[in-house]
Order: sequence, then structure tokens, then C-alpha cells
Amino acid sequence: MNKATLDEIRIRFDNDVEKFSNIDIGQTSLVDAKLSLEIVTESAKRLVPNAVSLLDVGSGAGNYTLKMLSKIPDLNCTLIDLSKPMLDRAFERISKQTKGKITAIQSDIRTADLEKDFFDIVLSGAALHHLRDKSDWENVFGKLYRTLKPKGCLIISDLIFQNSKLLTDYMFEMYSDYLNRVGGEKFCQDILDKIEKEDTPRSLDYQLDLMKKVGFSTVEVLHKNMCFAVFGAIK
Repeated sequence: MNKATLDEIRIRFDNDVEKFSNIDIGQTSLVDAKLSLEIVTESAKRLVPNAVSLLDVGSGAGNYTLKMLSKIPDLNCTLIDLSKPMLDRAFERISKQTKGKITAIQSDIRTADLEKDFFDIVLSGAALHHLRDKSDWENVFGKLYRTLKPKGCLIISDLIFQNSKLLTDYMFEMYSDYLNRVGGEKFCQDILDKIEKEDTPRSLDYQLDLMKKVGFSTVEVLHKNMCFAVFGAIK
């Protein structure tokens, strides 16, 4: 199957702003969404308690940034997303919660121009699984490393594959059972079809090894449930 283009993915998210503005509705397809949100942001706070600058990659409607601001107030926040309507909603919501500067960038992270040694914290929630080939993954992880200040952290929550296809299949059987329980058969099939059409996840091991390859000094696995994981690295 040919994977969706960036424009096709952008259009889908353009039309899902309301849903993704509500974590109780918009994140139903993500296993442990609220727990992952807490782990991502609390880990970042503990690693860089005096942070002043945040980059949210694939910010959507701003849920990760809002949660981060509840832990470290008045951060300067930079948001990157393909969808302008998502960025507009994120800006509206976040501007009410911080006195810091908010910068919204409509861009693909692969082509975004990011200043070196600039951010204290980089977060990415359910976004990097849209990266395609090996060069995409290497270029983006290298870019995120370079844009962090020394001792800054990158924390990711995302869909993953296993190293073994047999175990990947097993994890997705469990995930399908979960989707059926929370949304029914049609909901389950819609999500699985979107993954097949839009996503190209990599294994947790691949991403941890890549973090080390691009220069991160420490990598951490913070949480894993079925085909979702929270993990990160320190520059």
C-alpha cells in the first residue's frame, strides 16, 4: 500500500481539531494516553526543573505543552505541526496559560529550521511515527539533538513496533482487542486502517540506538504498554 502524503495527513488533522482538543475524546486510540502525558511532562520537569524553553513536535491542539506548563509555568513555547487549524487552537489555549513567548510553526519537522543549542526540553507525542525511511529518522533525531541545550532532554510518547514481526503481530492483536473494547469494531478498523495508510513506526530499540548514535549521553525507557512507549534521552 502506498503511504499517505503529507497533504493527506495534514487535511485529516485539519478536520479533527475539536476532537484532539479534548484528551478524553481525541486520545482514545492511544493506550495509556493520560498516564503517558503525565510521565512525559513530569520526567521533563525532573530532568530540567529550571527550563525556560520548550519545543513541542507535532503539537496538535497543545495538550502536551499545556500539561508541561502546569508543571513549569511561563515557559517560552515553540509549537511545530503540519496543521494550521491545530496550531491556531493550540496557540489560543496555551496563550491563556503562559506569560512566555509562543511561536507557532506550520511545518514538517523534517524541513523545519531549528536553532542549535536553544531548547531545554523537546517533547513529541504521537508524531514521529510519520517519519518514513532511515534517512528521515536519522536526520530528525540528529536535528532534535542539535536543537537542545547541553543537559536538555528529549521525551517521546509514540506508537512502536517490536523487533520481531511475530511479537509485533501479537502486540497489535492485543491493541485491536483494546480498540474494540473502547470504541467497537468500526472504530478499531478505522484506527488500524489509518496506521496502515499513514504510519511507519520503528522499534523502541531502533530509536534508543539512534538516540545514542546522534550523540545523546543517556537514554531511558519510561513506560511501555502493548505497541505504545514513552522514552527519552538527555544531551
